[in-house]
Parts: sequence; C-alpha cells; structure tokens
Amino acid sequence: MATLSSILEAEDITSLHNLQLFARTVVEGFTTGNHTSPHKGFSVEFRQHRPYVQGDDIRRLDWKIFGRADRFYIREFDEETNLRATIVLDASGSMGYRGQKGVLKFDYARKLAAAMAYLLMSQQDAVGLITFDSKIQNFIPNQTRITHLHHILETMIKTEPGKDTALAPVLESLAQRLKRRGIVILISDFFDDPAALLKAIGVLRKKGHEVIAMHLWDRDELEFPFGQWARFENLEQDEDFLLLDPATIRQRYLEVLKNFQEQLKDGFRKHQVDYLTLPTDDPHAAALRSYLALRMR
Repeated sequence: MATLSSILEAEDITSLHNLQLFARTVVEGFTTGNHTSPHKGFSVEFRQHRPYVQGDDIRRLDWKIFGRADRFYIREFDEETNLRATIVLDASGSMGYRGQKGVLKFDYARKLAAAMAYLLMSQQDAVGLITFDSKIQNFIPNQTRITHLHHILETMIKTEPGKDTALAPVLESLAQRLKRRGIVILISDFFDDPAALLKAIGVLRKKGHEVIAMHLWDRDELEFPFGQWARFENLEQDEDFLLLDPATIRQRYLEVLKNFQEQLKDGFRKHQVDYLTLPTDDPHAAALRSYLALRMR
C-alpha cells in the first residue's frame, strides 16, 4: 500500500522550489493570493476611473482628478484572489497497468497529483480533489488549510484502480459542481471516447475554467514491444481477455494509437488546453518541473 512519504517525497518538494502555477485566465476566489479576479476591490492593480455616486467609499476618491476637473471620480482596482484548482485523478482499471520499464500508472499519477497539490497549497491556493473510474469515487472541495493537504494525500493513498473509465460524464458533473472559475488539472490515460471527452472539456472551457491535461502512458502502450503469443487482459472488465500473436496486430495497433493521439492533441489545442504526454519511465518530478518552468516563461 502507498504511504504518505512514497507519494510526496522530499525530492519532489525540493524540485518545486522557486516554481509557481499561475492562472492564465481570470479566476474567482475568496482570499488574497496571486491571481487576477474579475471582481473589483482593493489591490495594487489599477483598473479604471468612474464617476462618484452617493454611497461610494470616499477613501477611493482621486483628488488629483478633482483638482483638475472639479469633479469627483472613484478609482477602481482589480482585486487579487486565490486560485481554485481541482485535481481530477483517474482511478480506473487501466491505470493499474505496469510494464517492464515504468511504474504502475496510478502510482505515477498519485505522485503528480500530490506534487501539484503541495505546490498549489504552498501558494495559499484552494485545492480540491476528485478521484473517479466510471463515476466520481471521492470529491474533496477546494480549501486552503494546510491540514487539507493531508486529507487529500490520505485519500489518494487509500484509492486503488477500479474498473471502467467514464471521464466525460465525470467532467460534465464537475462542471455543474464548480461554482467559481479556476483550473482543472486532469491526470489520466484518457482511455475513453475522444469525442465525448472533448465535448465535456468544451463545457468546462465555456464556463471559464482553465484546463491542464496530463496524459500518462506506459512505454508498452506507446511501442507495443511484445514478440510472442500473449494473453492480453482487459483491466476494466473481469475475465475479459484475448490470446493473440502480437506480430499480426502490431501495425494496426500503432495506427489506431496514432489516430487516438492526434484526436486528443487536435481537440485539446482547439479548446486551448495545456496538453502534456508523460511516459511513466520518465521521472515525474523532472517532467513537472520542466512544464512549470516553461509555463512561467
């Protein structure tokens, strides 16, 4: 069973030093943080002037304009607010695969999710977690308290890969649950109907959420290196398997794989989604650090 130290190691924390994750779009939240809010309030970021109306706070009067124009104007500012980030973690059966080179896909996913949760909460941002297979298994609302991080990590430790994948209805349900705009971080192998998945992504984007998609692959899935007759089991359906000669299907498998990848890549680009492909034999901390550094630039 996974432990707290195994999904969030000291090396992960060190590797995230001096890195941050800022929203690229306007977000909504309650407390002071590093992200631009759509609401007007007190902050260092000036927005505009508007004429004074009875009841306005006179501390916001611009006396310089009054001196020039003999009219009262109010200074308006963009309020800074915390980011609300929701990590959506795939716990379906296919995430239970481990090939010869990489680690269990779900273990890799947990490490990514834990690192992202730590980074965001170190920024005093509000983090939530959803785990799912064919439906939402755990839903932890967004909070900023440090004890909340422990709750998130404990939930991930107790979660194990389940059965069928149904990402599209999970995202549609999430779009209804999230009342304020923020970032949705998807960590999955995305083994689902691409058309349905991308339609659900479109719903999230139309509601103003920024989306980051982290696509996990075992090297076996990318290269199909099998050479002898083998039993291929469906990890999402009990007692569902095929006995095959890999050499006879390898070319067709790679063609289907390429089409699947291109559908997702094109769809995510259309919806302006950050799309990362992450083989599980690549160090997760290095991959995350490279992405965050590039995003900050």
